[in-house]
Amino acid sequence: MPVRIAGVLLPDNKRIEYSLPYLFGIGLSLSKKILKEAGIEPGKKTSTLTEQEIGAIRAIIEKRHRIEGDLRREIMTNVKRLKDINAYRGSRHLHSLPAHGQRTRTNSRTVRGNVRRTMGSGRKSASEKT
Repeated sequence: MPVRIAGVLLPDNKRIEYSLPYLFGIGLSLSKKILKEAGIEPGKKTSTLTEQEIGAIRAIIEKRHRIEGDLRREIMTNVKRLKDINAYRGSRHLHSLPAHGQRTRTNSRTVRGNVRRTMGSGRKSASEKT
């Protein structure tokens, strides 16, 4: 039986400690804390969980943690607030540049999305036809 928490299907064939990070906002360390609090062994497969164990995990997550849509909405409003007050970080978000002081002459491909803006970056090699 597939396990669904907060609208996300967790993979059945993985251990539950590695399945919980499929939820946006839960990483491996938080996953381990949740399982410890619920009293569930981290090595247990997701498919072997009982209804009570799934309910315990779901209750802890809903009660104490913001995940998925709520967390995404909160992050969007924080970034929007930075843009509205014309903060430096907001302007960096607006122009799709790194916001935490990294260099941009090289190595800013992650935020910019692999955009190559220099002259020779898209050049074909001399052996290819133009």
